[in-house]
Amino acid sequence: MIEHSEALEHTAALEHTAPHVHRDDEGSKMGMWLFLFTELLLFGGMFLLYGAYRFEYAEGFKVAAADMNTFIGAINTILLLTSSLSVALSIAAIQQNQKKLCLSLLWFTLLCGLAFLVNKYFEWSHEIHNGIYPGGPALENMSNGEILYFGLYYVMTGLHGLHVVVGMIFIGFVMVFISRDKITSTNFQKLENAGLYWHLVDVIWIFLFPLFYLLH
Repeated sequence: MIEHSEALEHTAALEHTAPHVHRDDEGSKMGMWLFLFTELLLFGGMFLLYGAYRFEYAEGFKVAAADMNTFIGAINTILLLTSSLSVALSIAAIQQNQKKLCLSLLWFTLLCGLAFLVNKYFEWSHEIHNGIYPGGPALENMSNGEILYFGLYYVMTGLHGLHVVVGMIFIGFVMVFISRDKITSTNFQKLENAGLYWHLVDVIWIFLFPLFYLLH
């Protein structure tokens, strides 16, 4: 009886001294949503500015939009929508404890993001080669509406491209955590947060695509 009592006391002592890992998944998710809200405010303000200028310089915006490569814009839209699907599937995979499948899907997501950036690089290079950039020679013969259109195009798509890069880095860190088993089927909030951020990047592009490419 005494030995049993001592064993219980020893177990209680071990439980008391064992390190306790505190996790606040709901707090982490709420923090991520608040951050995404600030991002929506940023781009929302830009969309309002775009709308105001487009209303005032409707004809100039239409003329400038005719120079955009709608095919590349559509391909980039498909790439980002597909990558959003792969991120969602990666979360489902980790919930089912399918680590390799989860990592494969995230690699595919990064590949789509990279393809998007490569397409954007060639698109920007084409415009710059034609002298269409802030302060470029081609703008000297353009109307105020066209100049404003291209100014907004570079700022808004450039900022979005930066968010794509940040999202890829975010996913890269998450992949390291998954490979080291710091993200598992019972602890995948970081992956969900990365997925939320990536979905935001996709949603923003869904608005940018028609505004700049389908204005003909």
